[in-house]
Amino acid sequence: MTEFSQPDAQPYARPYSRLSLNQKTVNRWSMPEALEGCARAQIPYIGLWRDKVAEIGISATVKRLHELELKVSSLCRGGFFPARTRAEFETHLGDNRRAIEEAAQLGTDVLVLVCGAAPDRDITGARAMIAEAIGILAPFAAQHGVKLGIEPLHPISAADRSAIVTLEQAVNLAEQFPLEQVGVVIDAFHVWWDPKVEGQIARAGPRILGFHVDDWLVPLPDPLLGRGMMGDGVIELRRLRRAVDAAGYTGPIEVEIFNGAIWDEPGDTVLERMKKRYLEHVLEPILESKQETP
Repeated sequence: MTEFSQPDAQPYARPYSRLSLNQKTVNRWSMPEALEGCARAQIPYIGLWRDKVAEIGISATVKRLHELELKVSSLCRGGFFPARTRAEFETHLGDNRRAIEEAAQLGTDVLVLVCGAAPDRDITGARAMIAEAIGILAPFAAQHGVKLGIEPLHPISAADRSAIVTLEQAVNLAEQFPLEQVGVVIDAFHVWWDPKVEGQIARAGPRILGFHVDDWLVPLPDPLLGRGMMGDGVIELRRLRRAVDAAGYTGPIEVEIFNGAIWDEPGDTVLERMKKRYLEHVLEPILESKQETP
C-alpha cells in the first residue's frame, strides 16, 4: 500500500488531514487558481490532471506546490490502452510512459488509469490489450517510483471510457502484477451500486491506492457530467469509507466531481461546501463539544 503520513493520534482532531481536492471539482480554475484555492481552504492534498499541469508546465507546478506546502495525492490520467492497430497501441504506451514520468516529477506515486474501451466491438480483446499494456508499463513505472492505479468505471462507461467496469475486474487484473507496482483506485460514483463492493474492497486491501468521493444524483443529469456533491445523492459514502479504512487504506480521500453546474460556481464557494459535506457525509459524526478548528 502507498504510505501516507497520518500525524494525528486522534484522526478527527484535524478532520481535513486526509482531504484532497481533485482538480475536476473546480474545472474552470486554472492550475494556479486551483493550487492557491486549495491552500486558502487549508486542504492538504490536491489531485492533478495532466492537461491542467500542461497549462504552466511541470517545473512551475512543482515550484508552486512547494511554496504552498501542498501534497499531490494522484495524477490523472493514464490508460486508454485499446487500439485498432499495433502502431496506435505503441503510441498509447508512449503517452503513458510520459504520464508516469510526469507523476514522478510532480511528487506523487499514483498514476490513475482509465483503461479505455474497445475501439471496435471486441470488448474481450480490449481487456486483453489493457492487461498487456499494464504488464509492459508496470516495471517502467516501478523504476520511477510510481504505482499504476486501475480505476474501474461504472458500466455506463463501458462503451466509451473503460472495459473495466467492476472492482472485482480491477482487482483480478491488479493481482496479475506485483503488489508494489499495480493497485486499484476506488471511486464511489463508479462502484456504489455493486453488491460485491464491500467484499472486493476488503480483498483489495493493500492494493488500494486511492479513494474518491462524490454522489449519484437521481435522476442522473448526465452520464459523464452528472456527479453530485456529497450528500446530494443516494450513495452511502460513510459506509464505503468505513470499508476502505477497514481494508487498511489510510491515504488521501479525493473529492472528484464532474458537474457543469458546480463548475460554474465560484471555486471558493465550492470548496467550503465540499469541506462541510466531507465532514457530514464521509467522516464519522463528530460531537459538537469535541470539534476542534482544523
